[in-house]
Amino acid sequence: MQALPDFRNITTFIFDVDGVMTDGTLLCFSTGEQARAFNIKDGYAIRHALKKGYRVAIISGRNEPGVRKRLESLDIKDIYLGAEDKLDVFQNYLYYHGIDPEAVLYMGDDMPDLEVMQHCGISACPADAAIDICDISQYVATAEGGKGAVREVIEMVMKLQKRW
Repeated sequence: MQALPDFRNITTFIFDVDGVMTDGTLLCFSTGEQARAFNIKDGYAIRHALKKGYRVAIISGRNEPGVRKRLESLDIKDIYLGAEDKLDVFQNYLYYHGIDPEAVLYMGDDMPDLEVMQHCGISACPADAAIDICDISQYVATAEGGKGAVREVIEMVMKLQKRW
């Protein structure tokens, strides 16, 4: 069993989408739309964290209208889709909101997340993340991407802070 990182200072959760909030599967339709499946329990945890005063942000390299609608339906305000340089978006977000990087838990699953994960307080990933990402993560969820990994990490942080 892995030792738990010190979650006491976490005030902000930042997530990638594909492979973290979804299992990475894309259903491509003849209309050009690309559909994904999101886990409803992840959505509950996000809304609960927001209601308790945590910040939740999304930084994703892809930009799909359906994804934005899903994220907005969860009351997430800080949504950065189509991010070509995730580290730049991350640093600008922290600067704009006056957030200490040590107060951020970032969950990613693949190489485009690597740099951000090296600059946040706690780096986390789903159980099925790329090996290089698992190797640098301070917390590897027991759940896979799109199957409760987001819920797991939010619930763990909030319970340890006695805010769940």
